[in-house]
Amino acid sequence: MAGVLLLGVAVVALPLAAAAGAPFLDEQVRAVASRLRCPVCQNESVADSPSALAAQMRELIRARLARGDPPEAILDYFVARYGEWILLEPPRRGWGWALWLAPGLLLVGGLLLLARYLRGAVRTDEADKYDREVPGA
Repeated sequence: MAGVLLLGVAVVALPLAAAAGAPFLDEQVRAVASRLRCPVCQNESVADSPSALAAQMRELIRARLARGDPPEAILDYFVARYGEWILLEPPRRGWGWALWLAPGLLLVGGLLLLARYLRGAVRTDEADKYDREVPGA
């Protein structure tokens, strides 16, 4: 009798435990899929893409996470298969650093050029003002 009761509890508890873990697995799938570019619609992440290939990629991510693979191993799998362009964020090494630093450096350089130009324009106006005030100039 106790064995039947234990079996009944197990039959009810296992699906409930699996359902409780599903939202966490969904969050993990979304986190990994949002770091990957969809090969079909390349301006969207795999998490947001409606394409059939993206759906297959999400299912593969889900299966590998359920199997216990860490997210970085899953990303490495897709990089090995598609190349680094599959990552939405370029890696921060080698030329990847240049991609991360370029916008900031260009902004600072542009601001320095603008300041230099404006400073020269102010000096020219002041020089013209003094030329007009000095008699015989």
